[in-house]
Amino acid sequence: MKESTKSNTLIPIIVIASLFFIFGFVTWINGALIPFMKTINELTDAQSYLVASASYISFVVMALPASWILNKIGYKKGMSLGLVIMAIGALVFIPAAEARTYWLFLTGIFIQGIGMTLLQTAANPYITILGPIDSGAKRIAIMGIANKVAGALGSIIFGALLLSGIDEVKEKLGKASLEEKQVLLDTMADSVFMPYLIMSIVLFILGILIRKAPLPNVEATQEELSDEDGAVKTNIFQFPHLWLGVLTLFVYVGAEVIAGDTIIAYGISLGFPAADAKFFTTLTLFAMVCTYAIGVLLIPKYLKQGTALKISAVLGVVFSICILSTTGFRSVLFVAALGISNALVWPAVWPLTLAGLGKFTKIGSALLIMAISGGAIIPPLYGRMVDANKYELITNGVNEVDALATASTNSYWILIPCYVLILFFALWGHKYKSWSKQ
Repeated sequence: MKESTKSNTLIPIIVIASLFFIFGFVTWINGALIPFMKTINELTDAQSYLVASASYISFVVMALPASWILNKIGYKKGMSLGLVIMAIGALVFIPAAEARTYWLFLTGIFIQGIGMTLLQTAANPYITILGPIDSGAKRIAIMGIANKVAGALGSIIFGALLLSGIDEVKEKLGKASLEEKQVLLDTMADSVFMPYLIMSIVLFILGILIRKAPLPNVEATQEELSDEDGAVKTNIFQFPHLWLGVLTLFVYVGAEVIAGDTIIAYGISLGFPAADAKFFTTLTLFAMVCTYAIGVLLIPKYLKQGTALKISAVLGVVFSICILSTTGFRSVLFVAALGISNALVWPAVWPLTLAGLGKFTKIGSALLIMAISGGAIIPPLYGRMVDANKYELITNGVNEVDALATASTNSYWILIPCYVLILFFALWGHKYKSWSKQ
C-alpha cells in the first residue's frame, strides 16, 4: 500500500469522519422509522422491518456498480455523487408522506441506500488504505465514533419528531371512526415533511462541498499476487479469506441492525411508553461509542485487530443468551450491551479481509459493501419470528400483550449463530489466504 505521511492524513481523516457522521445519522433513524411506519401504514412486525430491508438491500444492487463508478470518477467525486443521491432519496419522503403510501416511503429509503452504498464503497477502503493496514481498525474505529454519535443524535431527534404522542394516537385509533382514523394517520404522516426537506438541502450542499475537499489520491498496490506454490492470482475467487470476510460482515450487519433498530419496538412490546423507549437506541449507540474509543486507544499497540474481533464475538454470544434469560428493562439493557460486542467487528473485519488483496482491493471492498445486505435479510427474519411466535402463543391462550413481549424476547436467539460465525472468522477464517493446503 502507498502510505501517506501523518501530517497529510489528519485533514482526510476529518473529512471522511464527517461522511461517516452523515450516513450514521441517516442509517440509525430507522429505529424511529420502524414503529412510525408500522403505525401510519398499519403494518405487521414483519412488514415494518422492510424499512431496514429497503435501506440495506440497495447495497446488493449497487455495490459492484459503485466499484465501477469509482474506477471511472475516483473516490472524491464518488463520495460527492453519493451525497447528492441521498438528498434525492430524502426528497421522495415528501410525496410519500402526502400520499401515505408505504411503497413510496420504501422507495425513498432505497434511493438513500443507493447513495450510501456509493459513499461507503468509497469511504471504507479509502480510510483503510490511508495508512498502515495493521492500524486500519484504529482509523475505522474513529470513523465509528463519528457514525454512532450521529446515530445517537438522529435517533433522539427523529424519535422526538416522529414518535411524539404516538401512544395517544394509537389509543385514539382504536376508538376512532374510519374518517377520523384517516385524519389522525395523515396528520402523523405529515410530520416527516420538514425534517426530510432540511435533510435533503444539507446533503445537496455537502455533496457540492466535498468536491472541494483536500483529499489526497490513495490507491492500493497494483502488484501481482501469488499463491504459496507460486501461481499468480488472477481473480477474487482465489482469496478464501475474502469470501469468509464477506460472510462475516453479512451476519454482523444483520446482528447490528437488530440490536439498533429493534430495541425501540422491543421496549414498547415490553410495556414501556414510546416517550421512554425512543431513547433506547441511544443506549446501544453509547455502548458502541465507548467501545470504539477503547479500540482507538488500544489498537494496534496493546490489542491486535484479530484479538478484538474474538472478544467481540464471545461477548455477542454471552449478551444474546442474557437477553433470552432476562425480562423487562434488564433485557433491554442486554440488547443495548450488544453495542459493546458490535463496535469493533466492522473496524476489524475490513483490514483483516482487505489484507493481501493488492489490485483486487476495490472489488473486494465492493463485495464487503454487498455484505451490508445482511441488514436487509436478518432483521425481517427476526420480525417474522416475532409474528409467528406471537400467533402461536395467542393460539395457546396467552393474551396479545404478553404474547408479543415473550415472542419479541425469544426471537433474539437468531443472534447466536451470527456471533458464532464471527468468532470462526476471528479464530481461523481470516488466515485462509489461498485454497491450497498449508
